[in-house]
Amino acid sequence: MAQQDTEQTAQVFSISESASKRIAFLLEAEQKPFFRVAVDGGGCSGFQYKFDFDTDKTDDDLVFSAKGITVLVDDMSISFLEHAELDYVEELVGSYFVVNNPNATANCGCGTSFSI
Repeated sequence: MAQQDTEQTAQVFSISESASKRIAFLLEAEQKPFFRVAVDGGGCSGFQYKFDFDTDKTDDDLVFSAKGITVLVDDMSISFLEHAELDYVEELVGSYFVVNNPNATANCGCGTSFSI
């Protein structure tokens, strides 16, 4: 799938304000232009979220922008992330990215693994 406009994909995957701010900070620190969200097989519930920094967009990347940051999601991963939201949570026990995913039927206690 070719790169798409954010307007067309805004309802497909969203980024919270908290996540946008944290990603902006991290991208500056890492000196990378893109933050990537992917879904890989594995984890204790079958699938796991993967967060990474990237310097290149591929032909099958969907591009999501919010508050001046760019998040890439590959074509295979977006099918698992439809209507999900990337958020950044700060709690007493720590801070972390979380995907609020309405497609997940079960989540692991660690929050990075899920099943559909």
